[in-house]
Amino acid sequence: MKATAWMGRDSVKVVDVPDPRIMNARDAVVKISSTAICGSDLHLYHGYIPALRKGDILGHEFMGEVVEVGPEVDNLAVGDRVVVPFPIACGNCASCQQGRYSVCENSNPNAGVAEKIMGHSPAGIFGYSHLLGGYAGGQAEYARVPFADVGPIKVPDEVPDDQALMLADVLPTGYMGAEMCDIKPGDVIAVWGAGPVGLLAAASARLLGAERVIVIDRYPYRLRLAAEQVGAETINYEQVGAETINYEQLDVLDELNQLTAGRGPDACIDAVGLEGHHGNAAMYAYDRVKQAGRLETERPFALRQAIMACRSGGVVSVIGAYGGFVDKFPMGAFMNRSLIMRTGQCHVQRYTRPLLEHIVRGDIDPSFVISHRMPLKDAAKGYRIFQKKQDDCTKVVLKV
Repeated sequence: MKATAWMGRDSVKVVDVPDPRIMNARDAVVKISSTAICGSDLHLYHGYIPALRKGDILGHEFMGEVVEVGPEVDNLAVGDRVVVPFPIACGNCASCQQGRYSVCENSNPNAGVAEKIMGHSPAGIFGYSHLLGGYAGGQAEYARVPFADVGPIKVPDEVPDDQALMLADVLPTGYMGAEMCDIKPGDVIAVWGAGPVGLLAAASARLLGAERVIVIDRYPYRLRLAAEQVGAETINYEQVGAETINYEQLDVLDELNQLTAGRGPDACIDAVGLEGHHGNAAMYAYDRVKQAGRLETERPFALRQAIMACRSGGVVSVIGAYGGFVDKFPMGAFMNRSLIMRTGQCHVQRYTRPLLEHIVRGDIDPSFVISHRMPLKDAAKGYRIFQKKQDDCTKVVLKV
């Protein structure tokens, strides 16, 4: 079969690989119809995630048709159209029983490696390095799905691929980011990052009752989407406080204070993660140099800003992907102002069915984040235009 393989830093290629097969009684094999390139895939593309090997098959957002099931999979049948959550979860361990599927205790066969970096291991994830299981991803013609009796859900015929595919990751992740904010009537929510996850976090905040949503980014076309599709207020940080030469939070912080009468947002969502950018040249250079030397693994501009901007006693919700260690974490602000931080890879299996019901009812259409559709053979082109933000690219879906 054809699959998208990582070939080295900033390089992917569609190559021929062996077809997947049933290896466990709870497996299924899915013939993929649609798969997507996620912002988190760009961290792999750039080589920032450890334990990635040349030839690894990428992709953790995919859906398609079941073509084979193991003998213990009784909830799916050949021919079912399904969407597959990106965390792989057994459904039986203590974490899964409590709905914390992304920290399943049984699905990462390389847990010992992850424990050396993180203390304890999270779940295995499709196409996301050997640190998280070494599972082949879904940017391919077929995929093996472990624990298929727990993860995939059937998709009604009336729900198109472009909507259903967003249930694999970006819609549940954005929704969980908003849910962690404990939104109450009248709340103001600020979202860093107008990529697909940030846009859907903003839309979910609206769905959960936020009075105002403010989205921070530097790309005008993405901010236009936030305004037009979500009704958000927007801040382009490259046009705010251009004369500022002080600590990097000041420009966005001042703007948010003006928009909230000096109080700050009730909750702040970091939908950016480890490859953050900021207009402050000194701080950007500092983090880039330390990241290049692996003295820190992240560029946490959005996280720092969210902590400084959030009102005292508010919530900082972190759904942008991080992989290791950050520098200059504003612990004094975090502790002294009684802030709450909630975070995690999304527990997708918890949200797929309720969010599918929202889609069917017309409460939300997550497909507005898709800007490009192209065949699987053009995956390398898709990565390039997504990484470079060319042609107003927000989300690339690969059709198989």
